[in-house]
Amino acid sequence: QRWDSFRLNTPNWANDLPGIPFHPERPNAFESAETLVAFLEDYAERFDLPVRTGCEVTSVRKAGDGFRIKTSDDEIETDAVVCASGCLNRPRMPECAASTPDFVENLTAADYDRASDLPDGAVLVAGSAQSGSQIAEDLLKAGRRVFLSTGKVGRIPRRYRGRDILEWLRDMGFFDMRPEDLDDPAAQHAHQPQISGTDGGHTLSLQGLAARGATLIGRVHGFDGARVLLGGNVADSIAHADEVSSHVTDLIDRFIEKTGRTAPAREDDPHVPPLPDLGDSDNWSELDLMERDVRTIIWCTGFGADWSWLEVDAIGKDGVLKHEDGIASVPGLYFIGFPWLATRKSGIIHGTREDSERIADHITRNVGA
Repeated sequence: QRWDSFRLNTPNWANDLPGIPFHPERPNAFESAETLVAFLEDYAERFDLPVRTGCEVTSVRKAGDGFRIKTSDDEIETDAVVCASGCLNRPRMPECAASTPDFVENLTAADYDRASDLPDGAVLVAGSAQSGSQIAEDLLKAGRRVFLSTGKVGRIPRRYRGRDILEWLRDMGFFDMRPEDLDDPAAQHAHQPQISGTDGGHTLSLQGLAARGATLIGRVHGFDGARVLLGGNVADSIAHADEVSSHVTDLIDRFIEKTGRTAPAREDDPHVPPLPDLGDSDNWSELDLMERDVRTIIWCTGFGADWSWLEVDAIGKDGVLKHEDGIASVPGLYFIGFPWLATRKSGIIHGTREDSERIADHITRNVGA
């Protein structure tokens, strides 16, 4: 579900697994998806883990004190189940996507591989969060005309005051924050900020994409024949992203001052140029796909979870997991690899060690004892 040029958004030091660091010879590099997959395969082989691939789990239900798992191959009975399927495994498309004109190809971020696979003509990228902004950049590099439908999504600089932004955030305890530490609980569900690991890692900004040729437009609200109906204000989206970036860098500045650290002074980021003239696209109410020769829409409107296979009472009506630090309300059931299970880093590889050790310890002490 990643395009050819994709690179991890986290540097190598943030992708270690228990027992084996992830390419420690280049800790600040950003690897490809293929490199990460090869690392996982090697990890499974090195520790002789009984990994089964091409085997779909179709049902998990209670069976006495344990569970019965039905797969595409067989059935398994077990005392404990650890759900590591993630909550971002099913691309979402808005209902209005069904009204896309027949002459336009509909894709999701998970479908996109490379620009050369797309029909000739311009491309509308619907959504400007992490995937949308990165795919828009990839299309621009390939010489495609891009219309980028924007929304209020934050961005953070790739590097700041001599270090990768994630190094600062790690040292500040950002990744160790628990849900109850947040001033606003809704922050748990915020979009991932615009940033990139391609080309050695760099900042992504809407003004940077506009400077490279993207036409920034408002949010897609629906269709009227061959016209896409738009809403929102591009300038507001840019201002919001800039505010988030400034907030994060201000926090780092205060951290440096408080701790007495030595760091280079602020520098201008070449990937955040002055905002070019947006023309009238800032307030377009519609985009005529035929007139603008748009032949592809890539819906970068997020991913959701498919819990149809989990036939136990562990998911709330709102899709929220019923758990405490990854230990589900159903005895013997566990979750790992989900955002904010215990801390902010629970949803990324950087949080794997702590969460897996806690869950393994709980299973050892409580399951089958």
